[in-house]
Amino acid sequence: MSDKQTLPAQHQDIPHGSEEQMDPQPIYIDQYYRAAGKLEGRVAIISGADSGIGRAVAVHFAEEGCDIVLLYFDNHEDAQLTQAEIEKRGRQVLPLAGDVADAGFCQQVVDQAIGRWGHIDVLINNAGEQHPQEGLEDIVEEQWEQTFRTNIFGMFQLTKAVLPHLQSGAAIVNTTSITAYKGNPMLLDYSATKGAVTTFTRSLALNLVKRGIRVNAVAPGPIWTPLITSTFPAEKVATFGSETPMQRPGQPAEVAPAFVYLASNDSSYVSGQVIHVNGGYVVNG
Repeated sequence: MSDKQTLPAQHQDIPHGSEEQMDPQPIYIDQYYRAAGKLEGRVAIISGADSGIGRAVAVHFAEEGCDIVLLYFDNHEDAQLTQAEIEKRGRQVLPLAGDVADAGFCQQVVDQAIGRWGHIDVLINNAGEQHPQEGLEDIVEEQWEQTFRTNIFGMFQLTKAVLPHLQSGAAIVNTTSITAYKGNPMLLDYSATKGAVTTFTRSLALNLVKRGIRVNAVAPGPIWTPLITSTFPAEKVATFGSETPMQRPGQPAEVAPAFVYLASNDSSYVSGQVIHVNGGYVVNG
């Protein structure tokens, strides 16, 4: 075993990956987490909520008393598990599969959420994809466009559809990445989209401040999610997270509480900011 090995070497030839096939399976809520009703009576739309960080956020929100609109692309098995975890906590869930970059789908999501609950209080823009390549010359135009379509166009479309229904006190939380601050030599298009997410967050926060709507972001470092096993080769997965000061990858359960904070009244004086959950890197951003 390499001194830098943090995980068993593994790879999944499944688009977007499957959480059930990961070894070890990610931890999406810590046994010591104690809820306090921070989101009681609220409704949150969470994109990319079937697995990984999105699943962890959905489960934590349910713990805090929030009903969930669970958006995902096409991994029905993982989405069903997330739905079961939400319902186990006594909350309602509306699972919807589709492409958040499709304006029509986003409008359907909003219409169904309003039809069921009559209000939307929190939007979590978390859907994303990545496709590692050795160099810029290896990125075909279709990949570049697809990464931007999901990671930033989807955020634009979903936010635009939800915005007319957000009232003063509502919160939007976007998932950016440490790659927006440190870059990544193998994730050129992904890193570029996350830079766009960060600046979109800051600008939208200024745009919506007079309406009483707060906009913030979370910038995870290397987190153990299906996206890792489905996009990196096995030897890369084996040392995933070893370069961080903590010398390990983070768990989704270690990221989700940051979303709870930014969605709740605990962060009532916070907008336009990014919380860095990255294993100890100092990025000054």
